[in-house]
Amino acid sequence: MKKLIEDIKKIEHGFKHIIEACDLILADKTQNHFDLATKFLIDPAYQVRMLATYLLGQLSTNNESALKLLETKVADDKNWRVQEMLAKAFDYYCNTIGYEKTLPKIKKWLTDKNPNIKRAVIEGLRIWTSRPYFKDNPITAIQLISEHKSDSSEYLRKSVGNALRDISKKHKDKVLNEIATWDLTNKNIAFTYKLVIPKA
Repeated sequence: MKKLIEDIKKIEHGFKHIIEACDLILADKTQNHFDLATKFLIDPAYQVRMLATYLLGQLSTNNESALKLLETKVADDKNWRVQEMLAKAFDYYCNTIGYEKTLPKIKKWLTDKNPNIKRAVIEGLRIWTSRPYFKDNPITAIQLISEHKSDSSEYLRKSVGNALRDISKKHKDKVLNEIATWDLTNKNIAFTYKLVIPKA
């Protein structure tokens, strides 16, 4: 285990090595995976906290405490790479249980005060309309994402704009109908709008 941790600390970019390390840990049934994840969360190295986040995501479908840690402790992490892993962890949770079944949880996270939690949903589920349920309900996806077009967090608004631009590639008219209602005198909304419809 010690060598595994030391090895992931040496790699500064990407997610593949984190996922591979997590798979090795989960394969070892002698370990208490939740306790390990909790321990990893307080490590100074962001790579180890990324590992903790991905591990909690894998555990979250059967462990409410793991999901709660993602929603609280992980969401407060200042490292952007950890936040990227939070998005992956939340999507794993939704995908495993089912996007329609987890819709209440998706909506709950999207109403959280912490922009990192909202971003985890919007970024994690990209491309939304390639996911089951949202594939058949693109307007629901568009509406859920668009609710955050004026958020005070630029970090979140970038995800909103990019997610809607993704959807517009297959559902252009539906996205155009949504953004036609936006108040572009609001600077935050105008910022998001430019990401949805970038200049040619």
